[in-house]
Amino acid sequence: MAKFSSDEKLQAVMRYQNGSEGIKTIARSIGIHHSVLLNWIKQYEHHGEEVFKKRYTPYFLQDKLDVLNYMNEFGTSARETAAIFNIASHSTILSWQESLELHGIDALRPKKKGRTSVKKESIKQKNQPLVEGSVEALQAEVERLRMENEYLKKLNALVQNKKKSPRKTK
Repeated sequence: MAKFSSDEKLQAVMRYQNGSEGIKTIARSIGIHHSVLLNWIKQYEHHGEEVFKKRYTPYFLQDKLDVLNYMNEFGTSARETAAIFNIASHSTILSWQESLELHGIDALRPKKKGRTSVKKESIKQKNQPLVEGSVEALQAEVERLRMENEYLKKLNALVQNKKKSPRKTK
């Protein structure tokens, strides 16, 4: 499905508002499903021309709960609720509803995006030499020795396999 500019969306809605064409005819002429056009029309009826302007809206926990409560209280569909609250897609509401049912209210909390920052303190702790005889130093040495032991076992197994394999291929 192609992306449409706000002017193209507005023109399609105006064609419907004029009453000369039906929803399916307009939708077919611009190459979209009629339900998408119907969503545009509902959003336009609730919010006017401003609805088609590009925007990014962060939805906070309380906003999500308000939308879901409204939908449950008044029995509106996800599409109608999206139009009323000026949410770009009804699937957003459906995903909120599913997350709430499966994982509870914590699933609706906004999540931070991107990588977590590395704190300078943790870098300093990693670079600090361990005090000889301390619990951390002993644990690190035990771990190093275990890894060395595993490495030698694997190396020994590989050498044994190499010795056996030339005889098998003859």
